[in-house]
Amino acid sequence: MTTTIDSIISDFEFLDDWEDRYRYVIDLGKELPAYPDDARDAAHKVQGCVSQVWLKTIPHEGNDPVIEFLGDSDAHIVRGLVAIVLAFYSGRKASEIVSSDAEEVLKKLGLDEHLTPQRSNGLRSMVARIRRDAEALKVSA
Repeated sequence: MTTTIDSIISDFEFLDDWEDRYRYVIDLGKELPAYPDDARDAAHKVQGCVSQVWLKTIPHEGNDPVIEFLGDSDAHIVRGLVAIVLAFYSGRKASEIVSSDAEEVLKKLGLDEHLTPQRSNGLRSMVARIRRDAEALKVSA
């Protein structure tokens, strides 16, 4: 997926109603690269999500490694939320991930107000998992 978080924010501002925004979120999920079948296991499953969500962390070499993330879900909207989270975090250094504020971006998008409590909790679980993985890689580097 080559969509940046800045382009997602810009596209959200262009769309007037939430029905269009939800369709856009679903379309973002369709752009995610194929998720490896061998990573659909308990170790990669994100706890705290009602839908099934998997995240694979791929660190590069170095003391403060750049980290790529792959993700997937069995639910269309949640898969789109995975795409948004990955657009924000993937390709950044571990230290940047740990110090970044995803809540601010989610508020800019209005997701904090327009998701069900279950989806909001799942989104927070994804962010927590990514930050935890980045913290562990930052410490071990």
